[in-house]
Amino acid sequence: MEEKKKKSIGFNIIKSDPTEGHGGFGVGALTLDNVSPVIIDVDAGEAIIDVGAMHARSVVEKGIKFLKTKEEVPNAKPYWLVWVTIDRKQEGPYYAGVTACEMTVDREIRRGYKSLPEHVNRMDKSIKRQIIVDHMDSRSKGILTDFLKNHDAGMWERSEEKLKTDLQG
Repeated sequence: MEEKKKKSIGFNIIKSDPTEGHGGFGVGALTLDNVSPVIIDVDAGEAIIDVGAMHARSVVEKGIKFLKTKEEVPNAKPYWLVWVTIDRKQEGPYYAGVTACEMTVDREIRRGYKSLPEHVNRMDKSIKRQIIVDHMDSRSKGILTDFLKNHDAGMWERSEEKLKTDLQG
C-alpha cells in the first residue's frame, strides 16, 4: 500500500535567513526583504531582534507554556513582540509596518500569556504596512523609539508621521 504524500502548504515569510553565515543565534538585522520580530524586555529596558519569534521560538518564548489569560500568570514579566516591516520609497528605506503584541512570561513557573491569533494578525498587519503601537505603555514606546532610531536614523526620519506621533503619545 502506497503511503499518501502529505500535502504541504508552504509559504515563506523570510526570503533569506538574516542569521545566515555569522553564527550568532537568533540575532539578525532589520532587512528590506522581510518582516522582523523585535522583542522588548520592558523591565530591562532593551529591545532585540530575535528571528526565532517568527515561529514562536524566540529566546523569551522557548520552554514556556502559554496560557489563555494574563490572570493565570500573575507574577509574569512584561514583554512586547513588535513586528517591523521595512519598505523602500524613492528617498530610501523606511519603517513601513510596525505592530506590537503583548506577551508576559514567568520563567520560574515556565508559564506565560500571549494571544496567538493576535500575534499572527499583527504580523499580517505589519506586512500590510500598518502602524499599531498606540496601545503600548509609554516606557515601552520609548524603548522602541530609541531602538528604531539607533538602528537607522534615516529610516526613522523617512517613516510615516503616524509611527512617530503614536510612539510619542
